[in-house]
Amino acid sequence: MEKFAIKISPMKKEDLDGILKIEEASYGEHHWSKDSFYSELSNKLAKYFCAFDESNNLLGYAGSWLVIDEAHITNIAVAPQYRGKKVGESLLTAIFDACYKNMVKYLTLEVRVSNTPAIKLYEKYAFKSLGTRKGYYQNNNEDALIMWTENIFWDKFKLKYNENLKNLKEKIIIYEDR
Repeated sequence: MEKFAIKISPMKKEDLDGILKIEEASYGEHHWSKDSFYSELSNKLAKYFCAFDESNNLLGYAGSWLVIDEAHITNIAVAPQYRGKKVGESLLTAIFDACYKNMVKYLTLEVRVSNTPAIKLYEKYAFKSLGTRKGYYQNNNEDALIMWTENIFWDKFKLKYNENLKNLKEKIIIYEDR
């Protein structure tokens, strides 16, 4: 079986039209605006990545803010037709790589309580739920789980991360353009 190839690149302004299509497909009318993404591209604390296939089709994107020793994952979204193909996981590892390069120890995020696939992915990478934000999502007043990692530089964490990364790379090819 041929492996699915994914190229991870820093987000650029020319990616925004495709990103907005994925935003709308993922979040409906309550998605981020083009101006929000423009602001993120000039935010020195922000690290945003895009995933492309070998034909340079945009598959998904992810972003985070790196603040001192903590990263807050702002979003991970994958085009509906590419879900289940390890795109989101590949983007998550790009965020982890940025954290390792920038000596960021902890990652946090909010995720819809109903988003079981995302929660399972985050738990696979040792995120733990440490609380709930009631009514966090504007479109339906859904609660969000607040998830955190332990220190990603701890040996226990790095062993699990490297095992997950190895398993991921057995299923797909990740071309990195970072």
